This record gives sequence, structure tokens and C-alpha cells, in this order.
Amino acid sequence: MKLLYMDSETTGLDPKRNDIIQLSIIIEIDNEIKHKEKFNIQPFDYTTIEPKALETNKLTIEQIKTFENPKDVYRKIIKIFDTYIDKYDKKDKFIASGYNVRFDMDFLREFFIKNGDKYFGSYVDYHFLDGMALVFLMRYMGKLNLENYRLETSAKHYGIDINAHDSMSDIEATRELILKITQEIK
Repeated sequence: MKLLYMDSETTGLDPKRNDIIQLSIIIEIDNEIKHKEKFNIQPFDYTTIEPKALETNKLTIEQIKTFENPKDVYRKIIKIFDTYIDKYDKKDKFIASGYNVRFDMDFLREFFIKNGDKYFGSYVDYHFLDGMALVFLMRYMGKLNLENYRLETSAKHYGIDINAHDSMSDIEATRELILKITQEIK
């Protein structure tokens, strides 16, 4: 199984209007980490940056201006994906993994589109593994009752260190959370 753990920090909540400014990925194949990388990315459009997003991400416009060009990051991501996926084989795809991972998938898909590539689905399957869904499963099973179900709260409950809203810290914590919950379910 090929898992693509991903977490993004963005300039807002709308993947069509807003942009990824931080993306971290962990590629795991058959339970072995093969690649781990964090990208700091300039937005395509500075005019759509929402102040609340900057506050959440603890970043400034000046910092973001020092980040890599999105086209350069896109080329790096494609090179990495091509290393592990045969985009012409319909059965060879990553399973996206994360916490509320649909959000990150939508933003990464739009990142591909904004880079002139409509073939995100050649690399990433539409199925996904979501840590948030597992947390809710534990709640449903009566094994978990938290004050809220944000990643930071769930990680803390399971004794996982996290620096919230840093994409690499978030995705490392998410991976550990998924592993702990699946072990608990077993």
C-alpha cells in the first residue's frame, strides 16, 4: 500500500480562491517511510490572503514572499510523485492520508490545476484514510470523549507532541495518531 500523508497550511478556506503556502508530505510504502518533505510556497495570488489565515499560520506577508515559487514546487512534487507512482497505471496510486484530509486533497488538486495540470488523479486515488474519521469512530465506539476534535486536542489525548499549524508537525502527529488508533482497534 502506498500512502501519501499530507498536510497544508493555506491563505484561506476556499481551494479555488486561496492557495497553499505550506505543504508537508510523508510517503509511506508498505509501512516504510520512503520520503518526507516540507515545502514553503508563495501564493499564486497575494490579494486573496485572508488575515485570519496568517494569524492562524503565524506568518507574515514578508515571510511568505521569501517562499519558493509555486511552479518550482510543483515541478519538485511531480518529480517525487513520479519516483513512486506510475501515473499511466490506473491501479498504482497513493491513498491520501491526513486529518480532515479532504481539505488538503482539494487544495492540492487545485494547486495542480493552477499549475496547468488537471491530472492529480493520476497520482492520488479518490479513496483516503482520515485520522479525524478514526477519532470519530473511537467516539462512536464509546472509547473517546474530547472537548473538541481538532488535531491538536486528539494528539494531546494520545500523548503525541505537536506544534499545531506547522504542516510537518501536523502530518507527523497525524501519522502517529492513525497508527495508535489502528493498533487500539486491533
